[in-house]
Amino acid sequence: MSANITDDLRSDSVAGIPTPNLTRLRSDCAQFLRDLLSSRYVIWELTKQDFRSRYLGSYLGILWAFIHPVVTVGIFWFVFEYGLKSRPVADAPFLLWLVAGIVPWFFFSEGWGRATGAVRDNPYLVKKVVFRVSVLPIVKLLSALAVHLLFLLIAWGLCIAYGLRPSLYALQLPYYLAATCLFLLGLAWMTSALVVFVRDLGQVVSMLLQFGFWLTPICWSLAVVPERFHTILKLNPFCYIVQGYRDALIDHVWFWEHPWQSVYFWAISLAVLITGATCFKRLRPQFADVL
Repeated sequence: MSANITDDLRSDSVAGIPTPNLTRLRSDCAQFLRDLLSSRYVIWELTKQDFRSRYLGSYLGILWAFIHPVVTVGIFWFVFEYGLKSRPVADAPFLLWLVAGIVPWFFFSEGWGRATGAVRDNPYLVKKVVFRVSVLPIVKLLSALAVHLLFLLIAWGLCIAYGLRPSLYALQLPYYLAATCLFLLGLAWMTSALVVFVRDLGQVVSMLLQFGFWLTPICWSLAVVPERFHTILKLNPFCYIVQGYRDALIDHVWFWEHPWQSVYFWAISLAVLITGATCFKRLRPQFADVL
C-alpha cells in the first residue's frame, strides 16, 4: 500500500477476465497494517478529539452519546412490549432479545453514517501532503466503537439481571465485532471517497440505513416471516451480525454451526473491503482539488 492507503492491485488475466494478484494483495495488506501501527498515536489523538468535539458546548457532554440510544431502546421496548403485546422470543425476554440485536446496529449505523463524511469534513487534513487520509474513516469508526463497547457491557449486565450467566459462547463477541468492523471499513472507505464528488451520497446512505434497520430482524424475528422468504432476507449481510450477537448472548450457538452463512458474509465483506480500498486509492489524488 502507498502512504495513503493501497497501491494499485495488480491483475493477472484468466480467460480475458482480470483477477487480483494475491501475492501483491497480501503484500499490500501487510504494508497497510504497518502504516496503521506507525500512525497509532495520530489515530488515537484524532479519535479522542473527534469524540469530544461532537458534544463540545452541551451541558451533558459525552453523556449524550449514551442517552440517545438508551432512550431509543426504551421507546422500542415500550411500543413492542406494551403497545403491540410482543411475547418472549425463543424463550428470551423481549427486552433482552431486542437489546442484543439493536446494539450492533447502533454501532453500524453511527459508524457508517459518520465515516461517510470523514474526508469531506476535514479538508485541512486532506490538503496536508504527509497526512494519511485513509485513517480519517477509521477515526470515525473508533469513535463509534467506544460507545459500542459500553453498550456491550450494558447488554451483558441485562443478561445477568435476567438470569443468563456468562458462558463460553460470549467469547464469540470479539469475532462478530471484528466482522462488523471489517465490513464497515470497506463501506466507509467507499462512501467517504465517493461523497467528495457526489454530495448527495450522504443522504443516500442515510436512507439505506433507515431501510436497512427495518429489513434486518432487529425488532422482529425471522420466525414471523414465511420460510420461503428467509433466504432472501439473509442476503442482507447484517442479518449475520445481529443473529451472531444473539447467538453469543442468548441462544448459545457457535458461529461455525452456520457454515454457509459465515462463508457468504466473509465473501461479501472481503469484496466490499477490496472495492472500498481500491476506490479510495483511485480517488485520493483528486480530493484536494475538489475540496
